[in-house]
Amino acid sequence: MKLSKIKVNRISILLVLTVVLWVKTLCTYFLEFNLGLNDAIQYFIAVFNPFGPIILILSLSLYFIRKKVFLVVLTILYFTESLLLYSNVLYYREFSNFLSASTIFGAKGVMKGLGNSILTTMLPHDFIYLIDILLVMGLFIYMGPRLELKAIRLINAVACTMVGIMLTIFNLSIAEMNRPQLLGRTFDQTYTVKYLGLNFFLTNDIISQANEQAVKSTVSNNEISVPLQYVTDNYATPNKQYYGVAHKKNVIVIHLESFQQFLINMKVNGQEVTPFLNSLYGNKNTVSFDNFFHEVGQGKTSDAETMLESGLFGLPTGSFFTKMGPTNTFQSAPAILGQTQGYTSAVFHGNVGSFYSRDSVYKNMGYNYFFDQQYFDVGPDTNVGFGLKDKLFFAESTKYLEKLQQPFYAKFITLTNHYSFDLPEMDNDGFVKPATTSKVVNNYFETAHYLDASLREFFDYLRASGLYDKSMIILYGDHYGISDDKIAALAPLMNKEQADWNEFDTAQMQRVPFMIHMKGIKGKVDNTYGGEIDVLPTLLHLLGINNQKYLQFGSDLFSKDHDKTVIFRNGNFINKNYTSLKNSKGSYNVYDNTTGQLINLSADPELNEKITKIATKKQQIMTMSDDINSKNLLRFYTPTGFKPVDPSDYEYTDEVSKLDKTDDDLGASSTSLYSQNNSESTVGLYKTDAPEYNK
Repeated sequence: MKLSKIKVNRISILLVLTVVLWVKTLCTYFLEFNLGLNDAIQYFIAVFNPFGPIILILSLSLYFIRKKVFLVVLTILYFTESLLLYSNVLYYREFSNFLSASTIFGAKGVMKGLGNSILTTMLPHDFIYLIDILLVMGLFIYMGPRLELKAIRLINAVACTMVGIMLTIFNLSIAEMNRPQLLGRTFDQTYTVKYLGLNFFLTNDIISQANEQAVKSTVSNNEISVPLQYVTDNYATPNKQYYGVAHKKNVIVIHLESFQQFLINMKVNGQEVTPFLNSLYGNKNTVSFDNFFHEVGQGKTSDAETMLESGLFGLPTGSFFTKMGPTNTFQSAPAILGQTQGYTSAVFHGNVGSFYSRDSVYKNMGYNYFFDQQYFDVGPDTNVGFGLKDKLFFAESTKYLEKLQQPFYAKFITLTNHYSFDLPEMDNDGFVKPATTSKVVNNYFETAHYLDASLREFFDYLRASGLYDKSMIILYGDHYGISDDKIAALAPLMNKEQADWNEFDTAQMQRVPFMIHMKGIKGKVDNTYGGEIDVLPTLLHLLGINNQKYLQFGSDLFSKDHDKTVIFRNGNFINKNYTSLKNSKGSYNVYDNTTGQLINLSADPELNEKITKIATKKQQIMTMSDDINSKNLLRFYTPTGFKPVDPSDYEYTDEVSKLDKTDDDLGASSTSLYSQNNSESTVGLYKTDAPEYNK
């Protein structure tokens, strides 16, 4: 048979190229990317997810009748897919992240994203990502004139496209079953790629970026005037007793993952769940707030960070960190402390840096350093759930902490006490879990106990190294640990019958710890009602920094002007007297906090009017915060003396060298603990009973 008469089916060619792209994609998943695949379902989803989008994209070539045009379009589509795949490989090797729409279509394009070291990131085995492109292009150029490629019927082209769409929808369905609210909460770029693939991730990111830019492009600079006026009118004057008491002290913020207030001073099977935190609570050097509430929405941990760092609420849906954080303007704690009092800032986190887009958001906030999972000794036995075990996390952080220039602002994000609260038997120190009907609830107390023990070890190090006397330590719970569907199992431990548990009880459970510990502070258990939105104004005043010129919606917890009504992200609110919860009719069910009984508002018009006014005011605050975030309004307002953060000034690729270089450059004027200890490490002072360290 002559070559010029070879008959080939167009769909057959398309399917062959689909398989080749699928194999290449799997190579990147398992050889290049750290997707964190944890179980058989996740492996299946990762293997399956490239199929639908690849078929969908390549099927577009089938709509072109002329053979030459079909081959050209198919080649272009195949080349584009391959180029996108390999570009992600190179980008990931340097930044441990995936190419986003903003990186690709940004003013300085992909080349800036890939940096100046593209050639150095290439590896010998990269030919597997490139050789097929040359083969396909060469084959089409050489064999094209000899191939008999009859155009297929339109209905067959549509059918092929529909197969791609259906496979993509099926993939999305099983991904949603394994990880609910995957797109709604937009946890992390890695999660989207793991469950839905690179094509879906980029498409979704382009749509999100387009929607965001469409909103921002219609904004005028006078829209910032309303929230600015609100902040001016509601400024809370500092309490003279506490204002500036921590001036120039190191600030150590410990983010207690999923930790609720009821754990404090609680006993299970005769054992204290958190003996160390109990010793801090009510300590003469600790101010503890027992009516402090989390105010997070779907963004959960990232919402807590948003409030802590910026004094703004999270979004109504999804995570502000991932949706808008990478591109928005901030007036956040790291930049404020750095510019006003010369603080060095750092975050320590035992998970991948891309989770919740932290590696981008922290740059916009002005964090000098970010020590994520790549800076810790991570292995099969050291990780549990979402990252490094807390005891190992704190122990390994010391080698970086001791080299930070003082004063520093350092945040530690713990992970072990994270859903589903699994802890290896080797890490149990003899704590006997409760025996409720829920494994999750039982495990929650065990992981909280483990977190508590890790805090004790860290505090022991701070004392031994001398950092304790120079630091103010803030501990706070980021959000609930026990969700509503597990409350029935928890109720007996709270001395409550399951049948009697109601929405009022659930609202009270949203308390989380907030403790300020510092040698010399006048300790007490403060009954003031407050929430996470109030942390930043309180912190700034303790350091002697007036927050009046910054746009923050919380207020100093110590101030007599503090707003003692706490609003939740869903519109519910609570204060000393009442708990107000939205009902299905759009009005509020109001409970008396003393009795826990539902109040008949129709019989008390005055109270009804009061509740309505509070609800209206609080909703206005939420709306203003959402406008600032969604429209990036802070770009239109720069406080006097504040310099807007330029994220290009920050890079988190070689933190160890940055620390060492700073120490060397400063020489005798270095203020790091390491330098002040005659360049001798204090890591040896850290004592832990972690089995990994004591084999």
